[in-house]
Amino acid sequence: VSTQSTGRSKLTETFEPEELQLENESYKHSVPVNSETHYKVLIVSKKFEGKGLLEQHRMVNTTLQYELNNGLHALAIKTMTPEKWKQQQNTTFTTPNCLGGSKHDK
Repeated sequence: VSTQSTGRSKLTETFEPEELQLENESYKHSVPVNSETHYKVLIVSKKFEGKGLLEQHRMVNTTLQYELNNGLHALAIKTMTPEKWKQQQNTTFTTPNCLGGSKHDK
């Protein structure tokens, strides 16, 4: 079972999101082909209402704790309430390319 499928299931079960984007970005890093070490997640949920950004990110990290302890090396997180999502729906969530390891040497 892939990190992507278990991560998506856990996030869906925990947050009942209105929007969930979970993308494997390992290809941008100096890791073997088909790795599942670097992900980004955008999640929109009512469960974030009334909570600060740090608490929202902790909630996501707690949900994916097993994956983070077992091979998931990096997780870029963007959390939003449904109200904020309505205001910023067309915003893109991008992460930088890797500049370390062998990718930097090329």
